[in-house]
Amino acid sequence: MRKTAPVNDSEPVRLVSPSERTESDSAGGAIRERAIEVDGMWSGFVRTAPGMDSGWHHHGDYETSIYVARGSLCMESGPGGTHVTLASEGDFLHVPRGAIHRERNDGDQESHLVVVRAGHGVPTMKVDGPAPR
Repeated sequence: MRKTAPVNDSEPVRLVSPSERTESDSAGGAIRERAIEVDGMWSGFVRTAPGMDSGWHHHGDYETSIYVARGSLCMESGPGGTHVTLASEGDFLHVPRGAIHRERNDGDQESHLVVVRAGHGVPTMKVDGPAPR
């Protein structure tokens, strides 16, 4: 028998407009704005100016999904930061929990990213970088 989630008819849907987002755990040249944070989930909007990067960091126990809404994204990760993933508008990226990485904007326009994290703890931890190969 399949279980269904309990019905909640007492809480309405909540709108979070851009003016209601709050700057949160920004790293380097990436500006992160928290839109929603509830137990086990964080979601927000990230802007990175051309030529800027986020600096090396990880998201602890969070699994992270990134959607590139505008511009492009260069993601460095893996041993020595040698794994490079290039993403453009419409692409999704998955950052596994604990993965040390940095985002960079090599494009000529500000990048806009929609980020959703599932997990618990501190959402962003700055580090020196990934271990060498």
